[in-house]
Amino acid sequence: MNLNTLTSSLRRSFRPRAKVLWTSDWVCKSCRINSVAVRPRARFSSTKTPMEKPYYITTPIFYVNAAPHVGHLYTMVLTDILKRFQQLKGRPAILCTGTDEHGMKIQQAASLSDEDPKEFCDRVSETFKQLAARADLSYDHFIRTTDPDHKEAVQHFWQLLQERGYIYEKKHEGWYSVSDETFYPSSAIEKRLDPATGRTFMAAQETGKEVEWTAETNYHFRLSALKEPLLAFYKQNPNFVVPATRMRDIERWVTEGLEDLSVSRPINRLTWGIRVPNDETQTIYVWLDALVNYITKAGFPSASFFDGVAGWPADVHVIGKDIMRFHCIYWPAFLLALDLPLPKQVLTHAHWTLGHSKMAKSTGNVVNPFFAMDRFGVDAMRFYLAHDGGITDDADYANANIVERYRKCLSGGLGNLLQRVTGTKVWSVSEAVEAAAKGEFEVGENPIEAVHGVGGVVDGHFKELNPRAGLHEIMRVIYDTNKYLQTTAPWLIAKSGTPSSEAEVRRIIFHASEALRVSAILLQPYMPTKAAQILDTLGVERGRRGFGDAVVGGDLGYGRVKVVEGEREGGVGKKKGKGAYGTIFPPLAVEE
Repeated sequence: MNLNTLTSSLRRSFRPRAKVLWTSDWVCKSCRINSVAVRPRARFSSTKTPMEKPYYITTPIFYVNAAPHVGHLYTMVLTDILKRFQQLKGRPAILCTGTDEHGMKIQQAASLSDEDPKEFCDRVSETFKQLAARADLSYDHFIRTTDPDHKEAVQHFWQLLQERGYIYEKKHEGWYSVSDETFYPSSAIEKRLDPATGRTFMAAQETGKEVEWTAETNYHFRLSALKEPLLAFYKQNPNFVVPATRMRDIERWVTEGLEDLSVSRPINRLTWGIRVPNDETQTIYVWLDALVNYITKAGFPSASFFDGVAGWPADVHVIGKDIMRFHCIYWPAFLLALDLPLPKQVLTHAHWTLGHSKMAKSTGNVVNPFFAMDRFGVDAMRFYLAHDGGITDDADYANANIVERYRKCLSGGLGNLLQRVTGTKVWSVSEAVEAAAKGEFEVGENPIEAVHGVGGVVDGHFKELNPRAGLHEIMRVIYDTNKYLQTTAPWLIAKSGTPSSEAEVRRIIFHASEALRVSAILLQPYMPTKAAQILDTLGVERGRRGFGDAVVGGDLGYGRVKVVEGEREGGVGKKKGKGAYGTIFPPLAVEE
């Protein structure tokens, strides 16, 4: 039995009345005003060229119960790198980020701060927005779950689930974690000991968070009915969850069985959230509310959502491994229930630890991302997080590690290579490139082996959602190019002053500058500002910085730089003098 047959069969079992998605009895306020409620996809003339679906990528929306830490910065940077790489290849791309502002933890945090919940959310959400701007996150949408359009999308989504028979009301008893904002089955609970106090408590096995026994009447989603459709979907999409080890975890959890999911909370226990349509006594479960954000900014429930012009289905959701149950089981189940397209992939990255303990706002074991960027620089922090951050395994954060990466990779590697190639009177990059263009030597016979095909290798890593491996490949080109210059020693060859020695120097410098040019183009998603400065210094035109240009011999027109008013335009290197461009990665003020 295929996925469609399974899904249809299950829906016939639970649907009290057959309704297509876009004919809900309940219509949100703006839809009533603007008459843009969900409707069937518009039909277009066959002569009209369809628009390309943008690459749509998302961060999780960050919970505003406390200030952000460097783990949030890592998620932002990882997502931004993936988006920028698609743009480098010439594909339109949309990045959606934002803040999750409802639920019990927010209600409690606001109370402890003696603030109105909305004022509390406004303040902390702004901090996350500032972090995104400071980190050079190229986001297109910053959603807040307190936004009116999101509230309407959530209530519409709820009503559709209810009309299809997937939501029902009953008394619920179970183990509830306020920290995780979710119920856990008894099989997922264990007794734990707090070594600091000696207190024993019941905790969720998956997260270690304390749970309490709770009994209440609320609404449930028939998650159990989606077990077989989910398993069929996973089988048809074996790379849905990355890395593969977590895909196997998801399949195992679903195979072991799914209990129906409590999707509301009584208002006498939770007031801060979106109300259940037509039932003011219940508040919609924060995770159902939060997950819908991905389609709110993709146009749901308007027609543009179904046309794909706003990006849906998502190409990648980027999340931390601790929330994959919600994104890889609950979210696909909600979408399957409504016949909506599912996201193509979910990248579940590992955590950053501090002192080999997970960073967590609740324990205070965190690193302030603003302080880190102020100290080491934005692009240096982006580089470090991408270079050392884990996808499969956790990585331990340490200032000493950042200093080491800065010295070896950035200052001693990339910065040193740029200075060697462009910062001397002895040779000129423009003359070397001109010689190559005239056929003075074979352009494609670059002796730096790592640069040949590096773009394709990096592209392959990005297709596997592994930017870290891609960065390591780029840096291998940088290291090998420095070794090449050290071995060939063009500064010694130039001392001969003969026509043949000058030709040999031009050949060496061209090969080195080509490796640097190709590497800088591929580094743009990782370090947008520094990579642009390197390309500016090399004299690479703005229109020649795409993925297709990142091949040996792909551009034989660079080498001349545009200078500030009052200076003469000239070639890189010889015309300017040593040190004219400064040091792109200056020594750190405090290296410890």
